[in-house]
Amino acid sequence: MATKPPTGDPVQDAPRIDAAQHAAAGLPAVAHTLRVAQQQMGVRRTAQTLLKVNQKDGFDCPGCAWPEGDKRHTAEFCENGAKAVAEEATLRRVTPDFFAAHPVADLATRSGYWLGQQGRITQPVYLPEGADRYQAVTWERAFEIIAEELTALASPDEALFYTSGRTSNEAAFLLQLFAREFGTNNLPDCSNMCHESSGSALTETIGIGKGSVSLEDLHQADLIIVAGQNPGTNHPRMLSALEQAKSAGAKIISVNPLPEAGLERFKNPQTARGMLKGAALTDLFLQIRIGGDQALFRLLNRMIIEAGAVDTAFVAEHTHGYEDFERAALRADWDETLTATGLDRAAIEQALAMILASERTIVCWAMGLTQHKHSVPTIREVVNLLLLRGNIGRPGAGVCPVRGHSNVQGDRTMGIFERPAPAFLDALDREFGITSPRHHGYDVVRSIQALRDGEAKVFFAMGGNFVGATPDTAVTEAAMRRARLTVHVSTKLNRSHAVTGTRALILPTLGRTDKDVQAGRKQFVTVEDSMGMVHSSRGNLTPASPHLISEPAIVARMARAVLGPASTTPWEEFEKDYGTIRDRISRVVPGFEDFNARVARPGGFTLPHAPRDERRFPTATGKANFTAAPVEHPRLPEGRLLLQTLRSHDQYNTTIYGLDDRYRGIRGGRRVVMVNPEDARALGLADGAYTDLVSEWKDGVERRAPGFRVVHYPTARGCAAAYYPETNVLVPLDATADTSNTPASKSVVVRFETP
Repeated sequence: MATKPPTGDPVQDAPRIDAAQHAAAGLPAVAHTLRVAQQQMGVRRTAQTLLKVNQKDGFDCPGCAWPEGDKRHTAEFCENGAKAVAEEATLRRVTPDFFAAHPVADLATRSGYWLGQQGRITQPVYLPEGADRYQAVTWERAFEIIAEELTALASPDEALFYTSGRTSNEAAFLLQLFAREFGTNNLPDCSNMCHESSGSALTETIGIGKGSVSLEDLHQADLIIVAGQNPGTNHPRMLSALEQAKSAGAKIISVNPLPEAGLERFKNPQTARGMLKGAALTDLFLQIRIGGDQALFRLLNRMIIEAGAVDTAFVAEHTHGYEDFERAALRADWDETLTATGLDRAAIEQALAMILASERTIVCWAMGLTQHKHSVPTIREVVNLLLLRGNIGRPGAGVCPVRGHSNVQGDRTMGIFERPAPAFLDALDREFGITSPRHHGYDVVRSIQALRDGEAKVFFAMGGNFVGATPDTAVTEAAMRRARLTVHVSTKLNRSHAVTGTRALILPTLGRTDKDVQAGRKQFVTVEDSMGMVHSSRGNLTPASPHLISEPAIVARMARAVLGPASTTPWEEFEKDYGTIRDRISRVVPGFEDFNARVARPGGFTLPHAPRDERRFPTATGKANFTAAPVEHPRLPEGRLLLQTLRSHDQYNTTIYGLDDRYRGIRGGRRVVMVNPEDARALGLADGAYTDLVSEWKDGVERRAPGFRVVHYPTARGCAAAYYPETNVLVPLDATADTSNTPASKSVVVRFETP
């Protein structure tokens, strides 16, 4: 039997920190992981479920988007992946009786951890205007409520349709089709908050907003630079790929403000040797100051040019703008770079030597590069480095933005984008006989502003925890409460369900682990991983409740209720047979031709990528573009530190699996702030002392996160770190990256005030 969920809220305001020192990443806690899984699922269900994770005939992990190789291990999952599966396949249930016992005001006092631990939601529930708690509602009435609100809007652009990165290709395609047939491009998604900066930079420089490498490329690389990323916590299966690359002779440089245990010492549980001995993955650790990456890569590019190590044949044939870039690069200043990065000259010269010794270089990055004001020029500078050495379109080389959620890339490919390409809309309109709007819609930040300003009145979320994931918590929550209707398609409870519009719906859906039968036939969905592989996902468990319906069914029924008989789109057919959705995708989205046949092959298929496959760059110039933006880096007032928000080891996105951060030696709590001991002493912050974090932004508004325990930790000087979503309150809504409008959650100026 699975254990009952916690009966009360864990104490997060007073964390019990057993150890503040940096912990080495030893053997992943296999026993701990299995114990957690068995608590949620029971012994038999644990085995039945985990053996199907990421298998060719199984289901895609609802966690990260790291790809699987052709040869799969029996246990093809990581610790956090197992926890994600356990929380979805849990035997715990949230029934209408639960909502009767817990008013919304009570849910609002609970932590995200407590909410998530209650289990799967079993029936649709509705919060009527003026009511204090959710109540059971039929599916028919739920869709009537949505139709009432959407058809009453003065303009379709008063509706927002948000998509989480776990949504399948089929559901995402239907949602964007419905939104555009309804008349809006308001399709914000979680990409807006994470890799939008990557997409913006890569589209301009190489012509496609996706990474250019495969798993095999990582195994063949001479040098892998991991910048602004913590694979050990956020993409643990990546460590196995890095280990394999090391075994083949690759060198690894990690660039990060915090030392990360997984990159320092990795014990691979898939092999006996790995379990016993482990491996040091990082050859060179550059402990950079937050936001100093552009300056570092610009100086490295200057040094490559001065060393005469440019691949001149590649540059001449395949690139544009080299002369302007070269002039800018040669102006890179050593003193400015050392100030911006906090590195010493010897470390940068060592990095250069490793780059010059490599014929095949890959640069991987994640949120540490994408969530700053100058994120887009930073990533462009990474591209410059690769172009200088001809390292795009070469086996074992290229750009590798490591996507987070399991189908975040696929959702964008399916058209979940507020600024769609005209060619995509043209193809959509031809296929369905509709007229899609051509004006741009709202991204995440603009959606919050629209709700705040009364320009949007209905918010529909296909998965995710919008309130928990977005910045400026007080502003976001106040904006959500101004909505006429909020709708969340969910499997479990989260903070967003307690922050409602005038009316609210929670629509429970099937998860990745659940068997999906429509019209008597078992269905499957598809996803796209971080490296452009598309494959099927088939759940094998009896659904948590007979009242659950699938995401494609939810969209199809909503569309029928809202659009009515005037719509000629075969929504009912799409609900009954997902193959008919894939047939339509194959005629709209390039690269998905003969979709049903190709995805039926074990392991699926790889989408085309012109820069990788042909060294063809579909940019405005027809070539890969060098860029030469001015170098930027954060500058701190006296007595302040630069804070980055990050995840704990026991966390995935906003989902909290537990209150420990084992790799960093922090246990029993989340309201902690990690500060370099020298900075802490200068600021009078004793280890274990409690402080309020106050962010400073040009609007003069005080944003405060109270009651954080100081942990002396080896961060880069001038830098601090704390977990989100607890510190999202400190990130101003208007503090965003240029071009991409991504929240600048990795560079928040803070001061410390003793309560």
